[in-house]
Amino acid sequence: MTLAAAPTRPEIVVATDAHEGPVHVAAEDALYFTTVPRPGDEGPRVDIRRLALDGRRLSTVRCDANAANGMALAADGRLLVCEQGSRTRPAAITLVDRATGETEVLADRRGGVPLNSPNDVVAGPDGAVWFTDPGYGHLQGFRPAPRAGDDVLRIDPRSGEVTVAADGFDKPNGLAFSPDGGTLYVADSGATEVVAFDAGADGALSGRRPFAAAIPRYPDGLAVGDDGRVYIATGRGVQVHDPSGAPIGEIPVPGGAVNLTFGGPGRDVLLITADDAIWAASLDAPSTRP
Repeated sequence: MTLAAAPTRPEIVVATDAHEGPVHVAAEDALYFTTVPRPGDEGPRVDIRRLALDGRRLSTVRCDANAANGMALAADGRLLVCEQGSRTRPAAITLVDRATGETEVLADRRGGVPLNSPNDVVAGPDGAVWFTDPGYGHLQGFRPAPRAGDDVLRIDPRSGEVTVAADGFDKPNGLAFSPDGGTLYVADSGATEVVAFDAGADGALSGRRPFAAAIPRYPDGLAVGDDGRVYIATGRGVQVHDPSGAPIGEIPVPGGAVNLTFGGPGRDVLLITADDAIWAASLDAPSTRP
């Protein structure tokens, strides 16, 4: 497959402390995100915020959201949120109502063991919830020592059981599915690489293989377009790879990119969170995979 080079000139949408979890809701033309962590008594203070892209108005959905990090859109329209927890509050995957901020815990343990500090989350094609659970909270001093590995976990859509889908990572971070749902990509920030798995209809992962290695200044969030392009947020900007893993371009972002998602009327704009701003880069091919 031959793909054109990636765009290179993003523009600032708004200057704000957008850190992680960008979720674009097309019906509202709004972007939800989690803020840059601020010091708190028991751990980082993070808010879930909303940017109305038409008019660029900011509002807050939930204050002090338990060190919230990555987010995704659930099938029922609520936000799936990775709550990293604190010294006194458990880490969890939660569902947050976009209008009221009301929160429901989806999972806070795996096999009887507390979660480490969930980092990023995605809804699978079968309704399962997949998330990464590295030990960053402990390394950063606001969570207890991990009692489980730095793994990729899966919440079964029927039983609610949390199981280890893949292990053997240093610090698993962003994750995203291919357009057909048959491949799961996982960014390992500690190993500065992105790996790929075959995703079976039964929720099992197999065929682990390198996809992109030696990512400059660590990989973080991931997004995959309908054409199969994989967009990788890094400390230098956004790396773009074709479905085979070959690099095809880079979108430089001042200060680096943290996470990213698709938006725009044709879902052909890449929206990028970068800690001090939200950037937008127009793409030359429509993309709809979060």
